[in-house]
Amino acid sequence: MTTIHDTARPDAPATPRRRTSLPARSGGHDAHPEQQRTLTRVRREDILRIVGAAVAAVGATAWLFTQVLPIEGGLPFVLIAYGLFLLFFVVLISFDDDRVTITDRVWAVVIHSAALVLLLALAVVVVFTLVRGSDAFLQLNFWTQDLSLAGPLDPLTTGGMLHAAIGTLIMIAFALAIAIPLGLLTAVFLAEFPSPFSRVVRTVCEAMTALPSIICGLFIYATYILTFGLDKSGFAASLAITIMILPIIVRSADVVLRLVPQTLKEASLATGASHWRTIWHVVLPTSKSGLMTAIILGTARGIGETSPVLLTAGYTTFINLNPFSGPMVSLPFATFTLVKSPEASQIARGFGAAAVLMVLVFALFLLARILGGKGAGQLSPRGLAQARAASARDAARFARRSADPTVDATAAPAARSDGAPS
Repeated sequence: MTTIHDTARPDAPATPRRRTSLPARSGGHDAHPEQQRTLTRVRREDILRIVGAAVAAVGATAWLFTQVLPIEGGLPFVLIAYGLFLLFFVVLISFDDDRVTITDRVWAVVIHSAALVLLLALAVVVVFTLVRGSDAFLQLNFWTQDLSLAGPLDPLTTGGMLHAAIGTLIMIAFALAIAIPLGLLTAVFLAEFPSPFSRVVRTVCEAMTALPSIICGLFIYATYILTFGLDKSGFAASLAITIMILPIIVRSADVVLRLVPQTLKEASLATGASHWRTIWHVVLPTSKSGLMTAIILGTARGIGETSPVLLTAGYTTFINLNPFSGPMVSLPFATFTLVKSPEASQIARGFGAAAVLMVLVFALFLLARILGGKGAGQLSPRGLAQARAASARDAARFARRSADPTVDATAAPAARSDGAPS
């Protein structure tokens, strides 16, 4: 500790000021520098440890099941083997690594194992459905005919699921036509116009995301069908599906809109744009990819529901293109109805309808991704080429304006093909 005297004023008494000093580094610290740990790179030793721990766990579990434990079954075997695998893996790591590395490696193995289990479960569902329904959907008539001329005992070469596919498309189209505008407007209201009422709306939307689908069907059945005296139809099922997917679109879109950087909004307002113009030209285009994801989530929830269609649309075996009159069936409801039949051909048709539903959902998701495009600031090769061409046109126009000052500057924005101001 050293003391420094203040000499700014000669007639003033010396005022001591204290200053701390760092201790000198010891030679031992410099002689043994800290080694950097790499936790993200997968090494060959890690792979060998995982394989060795897995082999030891399977062998130890097999010995326990055959010699020690009075337990049988595949699930207990897998659970015990996985627990022993983690134990052996920790023991193998502890020989060379410290506690931080052990914790990181173990959690990495647990997370990757959970992801692998989810992927295996999805693969089992998809493969099982495709295998069970392959006898039906491999027939051409399955995609081009309905079941109006096919009975339970008829072979799979007669009848198909065209009526159910058309019904599903009509129902989800009407539901999205109602839910997308209402959902996006509500999300804009929640994100851009905070108020006590918006907090109430957000709470209601959060509560409705967990609403059972049967309640939505009962509500439409009690109001649209019983109260107004209307028949069961595809439009009634669309209303029930709308109630289901609307809160999902609202909550997902609300989260996406609130992620838009505040600096972008401030920059737009600083140029003199109104609040609504900022929302339309800055907020919504910036979050376009996220909004398409919100719509995809809502579509995934509504397109696979059975109970709302069961209560509001009825069941039919023929094609009905009028959503306001007559019963209309969807692919999930057709699957639910056909797999309950004791006939093998009907069960195959039911699994074939489930396979058609998966193909339809994949096609809708792919279309939504194409329409949604990339996120903010990410241009496709075509968009990048258009941006470069627009920049070249701007540079040429600026050059002409510099060469000839009499050029009318008010006509400059019309030279842009993308409609943006210069």
